[in-house]
Amino acid sequence: MNEEIKALIDAADKAIKEERFDDLIEFYTDDAVLVVRPGLEVKGKDAIKGAFIKIAAYFKNSIEPTQGKMLMIEAGDTVLVLSQTLLDADNKESSAYSMDRRATYVYRNIDGKWLCAIDNSYGTTLLD
Repeated sequence: MNEEIKALIDAADKAIKEERFDDLIEFYTDDAVLVVRPGLEVKGKDAIKGAFIKIAAYFKNSIEPTQGKMLMIEAGDTVLVLSQTLLDADNKESSAYSMDRRATYVYRNIDGKWLCAIDNSYGTTLLD
């Protein structure tokens, strides 16, 4: 497992929990894509920041993401991360979205720095 990417994911989860959205977008490539929910994707740092602000509001500013089991497949400057993503929030019982997900993330090494290019916390459930 690429420990550097694991640490970056943990740091991004902490930034989400603490609602440090300016810090959060620094984990992404300029052209990154975030799957907000099935059927809705946003592209670029500004759109991703705006989406996370709305996600935080949806979860009543109490969302806390963590990662469970992870598997990484690395090919040169690209890493596919498969991860059990767990979400906790004050209103998780009433959420229309799964709080236990099998996420897929794609990281690229750009100028020696790993950045998230695709953030899909829904993983293959998008096929359902």
